[in-house]
Amino acid sequence: MALKLGVLDQTHISQGRDASQTLAETTLLAQEAERLGYSRFWVTEHHSMKALASSSPEVLIAHVAAKTEKIKVGSGGVMLTHYSAYKVAENFRLLEALHPGRIDLGIGRAPGGMPLSTRALQEGKRMDMDNYPEQVDDLTAYLHETLPRDHRFAGLLAAPTVPTAPELWLLGSSYGSAQIAAAKGTAYAYAQFFGVPGSEVSLKMYRDYFKPSMLNQKPKALAAVLVICADTDEEADRLATGSDLFFLSLEQGKLLSAFPSVEFSTKYPYTDYDRERIRAIRENRIIGSPETVRSKLLGMSERLGVDEFLIVTMTHSFEARLRSYRLVAEAFGLSG
Repeated sequence: MALKLGVLDQTHISQGRDASQTLAETTLLAQEAERLGYSRFWVTEHHSMKALASSSPEVLIAHVAAKTEKIKVGSGGVMLTHYSAYKVAENFRLLEALHPGRIDLGIGRAPGGMPLSTRALQEGKRMDMDNYPEQVDDLTAYLHETLPRDHRFAGLLAAPTVPTAPELWLLGSSYGSAQIAAAKGTAYAYAQFFGVPGSEVSLKMYRDYFKPSMLNQKPKALAAVLVICADTDEEADRLATGSDLFFLSLEQGKLLSAFPSVEFSTKYPYTDYDRERIRAIRENRIIGSPETVRSKLLGMSERLGVDEFLIVTMTHSFEARLRSYRLVAEAFGLSG
């Protein structure tokens, strides 16, 4: 089976690194992903987290797209509930004008941070009202200049006018997001690496209830999955200890100040419960040699019913991360 593979970069700041070094590495990774034949390069949105460098995906997309030539660059994603749909449309139409046909707009309704940052982002807004579905409608209309005549902002233009539009994706790991994506006829990006129990059903729900739209005539889905590939299963397992501790800490509400090294994470004083949680977390990861990764990713493709993945690779060593992406590209015969 031929899979389409892209990259989701969370711009994690490793111990001993700073934000500027990390963002430079993100640029290098995007250039290498393009050379290797990956189809997309998405960046994330996180707030008030010392270990993650990307708080403004629009800015980072502009930089990465300017430093590459053909790979699609997008957001995974913009947390729409914090913002005006109109302003998001303006930002992404401008990006589309700068890089025609290369911009993806992935949107989500997760907070992208802890409650304090959410309060700051939504200061002055009603936080008891969920108008996300309406925001999706508005955003679609702004991007395609199809505001209804009876719309509250009828006649409003999201400048600049461009002949193409960013590809719109709804992100999620829940039934709710899948239902909205299906009802609106958008593409759906399933965050498999979140590891929400039972959430794989959301992909089937999306396909079963999909309604054709001006955006898509049939369902279009991908899954984002955490993959760590090395020359051997044992080496991949060793490299994965940093992500084990990072996600365990996040699950427990402990925000690490930096992404941990292998040495730090292997010496960490885990409890028996911690080790059990790590084993459970690993069930949603693909970690191993190129042969192991290829086999497991093909199996996941069949199980989820998707033929496109965004690969999330989080290791302390940037060189190990680059090699992981190179090995995966070679295992699947990608060509730049």
